[in-house]
Amino acid sequence: MNQKINKVFTLLVIALIVALFFNLNWFLKTIYPLKYEDYIVKYSKEYGLDPYLVASVIKIESNFNPSSISNKGAIGLMQIMPSTAVWAAGKMGIREEKIDLMDPKTNIMIGTWYLSDLLREFKGDLTLALAAYNGGRGNVREWVDRGLFDVKNKKEEEIPFVETKFFVMKVKKAYYWYRKLYRLK
Repeated sequence: MNQKINKVFTLLVIALIVALFFNLNWFLKTIYPLKYEDYIVKYSKEYGLDPYLVASVIKIESNFNPSSISNKGAIGLMQIMPSTAVWAAGKMGIREEKIDLMDPKTNIMIGTWYLSDLLREFKGDLTLALAAYNGGRGNVREWVDRGLFDVKNKKEEEIPFVETKFFVMKVKKAYYWYRKLYRLK
């Protein structure tokens, strides 16, 4: 009889673990949603980025709200400052009047290009590129040049701007989860 009870108990535990796994996956996907997948994949490929990274930036910047406007004036999914958008669009060969940062396609295209440009500038260093995306490339260059941020250790905790420090940490955490939860094309 004990053997039969053990088998039933084991099967119940396995069933519970499977149920929790599927519910956990669902729960995590509500925390880390994925929208605009086609644009994310298209422009990530075009500009040589990991689409999971782009999705992570969008999640942290706007939680996939294309109408989001920050108190500093950053607009859209990837929270792009209008002046940055005009500069980036010029580099991309896009006329200024074609820039609509509330349009998901345009916002993801410009934001992905800009993030790619920062990764090139900072030689693939994700921490520095994300810090520059949030805190400004000039500020990051100054931190590095003045020794305010140790490039060798790259500890996010040492980023001088508190908002930027937390932005980098949140994007990296989201990046981990997007890679675990989704299979992008």
